[in-house]
Amino acid sequence: MPPKKDKVIAYIDGFNLYFGIVEAGFINSKWLNILSLIQSYLTPNQELIGIKYFTSRITNNPAKQKRQIIYLDAIENSGVQIIYGLYKAINIECRNCGHLWSVSNEKMTDVNIATFLIIDAFSNKYDTAILVSGDSDLVPPIKAVQKYFPGKTISVFFPPKRQNNSVAAAAKGFLVIGRKRLLDHQFPEEIKKPDGYVLKKPNEW
Repeated sequence: MPPKKDKVIAYIDGFNLYFGIVEAGFINSKWLNILSLIQSYLTPNQELIGIKYFTSRITNNPAKQKRQIIYLDAIENSGVQIIYGLYKAINIECRNCGHLWSVSNEKMTDVNIATFLIIDAFSNKYDTAILVSGDSDLVPPIKAVQKYFPGKTISVFFPPKRQNNSVAAAAKGFLVIGRKRLLDHQFPEEIKKPDGYVLKKPNEW
């Protein structure tokens, strides 16, 4: 019988990855094929079980919302599972003039990632978890999985500009996703879905 392959699930912090790419100034890297990127890191003795992409739908900017919808359709079409949190607006008041303005914040992504990391470990769905994030809030679930499931490994792939020492110390291994790797794994300009609808890369990207 062939040797049993190492089961791999990737957990992607969508906003952490996106803003890392933007802050690094990696032009033309936003139209990222997540599936292709993760597959490029796998060794012959590994089997990709799935990819879970964690994000929230933008609600306060129609242009950004449209681009996000197109991209989420593209990665979902490739077989990536999307798990949504919340995108909430918070009103902030200036103490000097009383002016109010709205600031939007993503909620629940770190909690959702932590929940699935632990549930999937308990259900024995993976041997190795690839975590794409530099969020230090994920240190406790990383440590918990590796303490209570010693046969499992969590490797962290830091997005550009998102390397975090506490996260690196908690994981079994880590690396930083580089610009060339991102550019090598972009979607084509147009993606035809099974129903015939064509997704086009946003002009701004």
